[in-house]
Amino acid sequence: VIFGSVPGGRPGFGGRGCLGRSLAWSSCVVASEPRSNLRTSSLVDALPALARQFAAYVGVSLAAFGVHYGVLAALVETGRADPVRGALAGYLAGAVVSYGLNRRLTYASARPHAEATWRFGVVAAVGFGLTWLIMAGLTRGLGLPYLAAQVLATGAVVFWNFLGHRLWTFAARPVPVLSEGASGMR
Repeated sequence: VIFGSVPGGRPGFGGRGCLGRSLAWSSCVVASEPRSNLRTSSLVDALPALARQFAAYVGVSLAAFGVHYGVLAALVETGRADPVRGALAGYLAGAVVSYGLNRRLTYASARPHAEATWRFGVVAAVGFGLTWLIMAGLTRGLGLPYLAAQVLATGAVVFWNFLGHRLWTFAARPVPVLSEGASGMR
């Protein structure tokens, strides 16, 4: 009996359809496999899908990056904002682009907007704070040029955002799983 499957109909782990979870390599059980093989095969099966999802995230991030850096450069170069405020304004503009594209393209989330938007906001707020800390530390504290500092800040925050959105913002809702005894299955 197979309780989950990967895309393409192969029994295993990860992918949608695995108890409703996206790429969660420990949430599916193949009853015919010995317990000792479950963790290894599940991780191996899930890595290509995780790599594809991260590649999609990077593509979306490049679009958001263009908006972010465009707003940053426009505000700083016209004298309308200092580099830290320009970076934060750019971050917010990029976040709008990121939400729409990631929801549709990267995570293919069915989570209602009423839930996903506030979760996205929480993850983005933490990323916003990290951006502020890194930009302030590097430009004001160490005197780095603002674009070099922004590249470093972006490099750090991209991993936080990917994991936060994957594991929480756009994650499928957990499906209650009955114990073997309660479900009547053996």
